[in-house]
Amino acid sequence: MKNEPLALNFSLEHRWKTIIYTWQSPLTYTVSLLQLQVSYSGDPIKAIVNEIYGGLEERHSSIDYLRERAILTPLNEYVDKINREVLSSSDSVCKGSSGNAFDDILYPPEYLNSLKFSGVPNHELQLKVGTPIMILRNLNPKKGLCNGTRLIVTRCYKFLLEALIITGNKIGEKTYIPRICMTPADKTLPFTLKRKQFPIGICYAMTINKSQGQTMKHVGLFLPDPAFSHGQIYVAISRVTSPTGLRILCVNEDDRYAGYTKNVVYHEIFNDIVPIDPTHTEPFTASS
Repeated sequence: MKNEPLALNFSLEHRWKTIIYTWQSPLTYTVSLLQLQVSYSGDPIKAIVNEIYGGLEERHSSIDYLRERAILTPLNEYVDKINREVLSSSDSVCKGSSGNAFDDILYPPEYLNSLKFSGVPNHELQLKVGTPIMILRNLNPKKGLCNGTRLIVTRCYKFLLEALIITGNKIGEKTYIPRICMTPADKTLPFTLKRKQFPIGICYAMTINKSQGQTMKHVGLFLPDPAFSHGQIYVAISRVTSPTGLRILCVNEDDRYAGYTKNVVYHEIFNDIVPIDPTHTEPFTASS
């Protein structure tokens, strides 16, 4: 059923009026970006940071300013680079945790500390008062501390963080986040790694997948690599409430402006879609 993807694309183009789709293969098509692109010369990371977080030094204490914006990118590698770039604009940085208790181990501490995993904080975590963070574990859902909740750091302690909740149903409440032991689900390691760290990540930038469920007024989409799974581009652009708040920067392998990216769509998903008769007024009932 090849018509369904075309119908979906038309609705997106009609909504944004700034995106053109060109089919390239059965599974991908090119998205050409018009008025949404960020013009730059030099470092693309600095360009997207300046575009979304311009004026941060003057507004770093504004909760609304931090809650309403974020930079999205496909991979954690670029999330870390963008967060470091934003943090470097401040001198008041406090280290979260970097324990050095290694006794009789087979692997050097430098190697273990360098390991990075999806959903697990890095060995060394640098924070500052006013930094937006995101919880990576369901700590206490009743108190609003769920996976994906965003907060702002209000005080740093060695074994505890004080933070203000800025999303969810507990907005405005102050809470405390302890360090906990986390084990990555990477089955390729020849050992079991347990990392004791604050279960958070800095969220000036976040991955596209991690942004699901978030809604913001200003979103920067940074694409040094194309999206790699079905619907990621749609997920990213639909995080923003208005097209005027969306800015996109696509670069090629030489960090040069590209102006286009690939959008992955698996046509098989549309094969089981049942067309709905617009004249049908009875409640729809799904059957298993």
